[in-house]
Amino acid sequence: MQEFFMDYGLWLLVGLLVVIALVFLLSGRNKAEEPIEPAASAEAAPPPAPVPPAPVPFIDPIIAAPVAPAPMVVEPVVVEPAAPAEPVVAAEPVAAPVVEAAPDPVPAAPPVEPVPAPIPTAPTLAEGEDDLLRLKGVGPKLKALLIDLGVTRYAQIAAWTDADLAAIDAKLGNFKGRPVRDQWVDQAKYLASGDIAGFEAKYGKV
Repeated sequence: MQEFFMDYGLWLLVGLLVVIALVFLLSGRNKAEEPIEPAASAEAAPPPAPVPPAPVPFIDPIIAAPVAPAPMVVEPVVVEPAAPAEPVVAAEPVAAPVVEAAPDPVPAAPPVEPVPAPIPTAPTLAEGEDDLLRLKGVGPKLKALLIDLGVTRYAQIAAWTDADLAAIDAKLGNFKGRPVRDQWVDQAKYLASGDIAGFEAKYGKV
C-alpha cells in the first residue's frame, strides 16, 4: 500500500510540473504575439490591461516531497572456477607389425625301416653239457648253481637216489625243496632218453 501511494505521489508531482511548464510557455507566447506599435500611437492608446498572473496550483508538501527510490538489492554473482583442463596425452605411435619370413621347409626325413628283433639263440653249451633250463622249475640262477655243484647232464639227475636228492637239496639254499617238488628225476629220465613227446604230454611244451 505504501508503494502505491509513493508511485501515485510521484506521478502527481510530474503532472504538476508539466502543467506549470505549459502555463509559462503559453504566457511567453502571448507576449511575443503582441504587435509593437510606434511611440506616437503608444501615447494616444490606452495602456494595455495588466495580465493577471497565472494561478499557482496548490502543492501538498507531503505529496510533493521527493521520494527516495527503493534501494536496489544486487545479489552477488558467484562465478564457479573453471575445471582444470585434462592433459592431452599424445597417442603412442603404433609400430607396424613385423612380418617374419616363412622358414624354409624342412625336408622330410626318410622313413626308417624297422629293425627286426634279434632272434633268440639257444644258449651255448659246453661240450658234454645238457640244457638244464628245459627242466620245469629250473631258471638261470638255479642252473648256474647246479653247474657249480657239478651237475651238467640229464643222466646225472635221472640217476639220483633219495640220498643224492637230500645231499643236493641241502646245498640249494633259497631253492631248497625244488628237486622233489618239481620231480626233477622223472623229468630228467624223459629228456635223457630223448622222449620229448612223453615229456610234453606230462609236463608241457619244452
